[in-house]
Amino acid sequence: MNSLHDTLRQRVDDGTVPGAVGLVARGDDVEVVAVGSVDVEGTAPVARDSIFRIASITKPITAAALLTLVDEGRIGLDDPVAEWLPELAKPMVVRTPTSPVDDVVAAERPVTVEDLLSFRTGWGLPSDFGLPAAQSLFAIQDHSRPFGDWPDPDTWLGQLAQVPMLHQPGEAWLYGTSSALQGILAARVSGRTFPDFLAERIFEPLGMRDTGFEVPASKRDRFTSSYAPAEDGTLRLTDTPDGDYSRVPRFPSGGGALVSTADDWLAFARMLLAGGQGLLSPTSVSRMTTNHLTAAQREAATLFLEGQGWGYGGQVDVDAIDPWNVPGRYGWIGGTGTTAHIVPPTDTVTILLTQVAMTGPTPMGLMREFWECTAGR
Repeated sequence: MNSLHDTLRQRVDDGTVPGAVGLVARGDDVEVVAVGSVDVEGTAPVARDSIFRIASITKPITAAALLTLVDEGRIGLDDPVAEWLPELAKPMVVRTPTSPVDDVVAAERPVTVEDLLSFRTGWGLPSDFGLPAAQSLFAIQDHSRPFGDWPDPDTWLGQLAQVPMLHQPGEAWLYGTSSALQGILAARVSGRTFPDFLAERIFEPLGMRDTGFEVPASKRDRFTSSYAPAEDGTLRLTDTPDGDYSRVPRFPSGGGALVSTADDWLAFARMLLAGGQGLLSPTSVSRMTTNHLTAAQREAATLFLEGQGWGYGGQVDVDAIDPWNVPGRYGWIGGTGTTAHIVPPTDTVTILLTQVAMTGPTPMGLMREFWECTAGR
């Protein structure tokens, strides 16, 4: 692990990140490197059990939780979601992707549960953020604001229903919105709040004790501060341990609102590698970790997927484009500076947690360095 330690140490020393935790597990063999501090002031060292905002590596967890309801037969993949999300019963679609938001046609078919899981709902972020329908979506899906400043899920869903889809259901992969919808769907089907549902179905069975939508006062000494790169090359503070996560947000989003630790995400990853461990059926794990996109859909999503595919809640490698790509590798990246993957062919898990935000959809350099360091381990 010397090369990984050296890589992370270098990025702490040059100010790229205040701290980082890197974990690589193959079977029962687990190696962890923790370097740097929980904040730029160096008030405490980062440790293996430090808590990070994990952003979009929440998405695989949300997909797995929703699939527990599929396994129970409470919902089906082909079921229209309007049965539980009536706000979405009559969606409109812009006539062409470049059309203004008032030039719309009716959706040709209902949105299904599988559409949500595969990110082919019709709502979401395209590669061209300037499209009128994308701009309309940005108005209500503003990730520059903390989820505590979003409306409650029911209000947000009503707002989304007024935004035209960019594509017909099933036609194109679009980023992000579908995971938020998965969380709302799971809550309504189960009759529980989404935080309670996740705790019951995923966190408690797997022993993910530090994963949730808030950090209680008793754990804040392990909670890192979060930052974003500033124009002058320094790091700008965006949240503190007693800030946004001191309470459950008004919108507990399935798309990116969780905090967690490296070992908690490892527990989730091992569940997938073990075929579900009784939490999920092997069939659902296979669906999660299998590419569902056509070649054309993958190509249109190159900005986000870089030529790879998408399963349920995460990217699936289909081509060995870069040294770290292994067909079947599954996982994703988080906008707060996190990344986590499983590599089923080698029974490997790789997790990197930092507290510095990405500046766009493209993975930051440290992520690529981490993937290269851990490829083949």
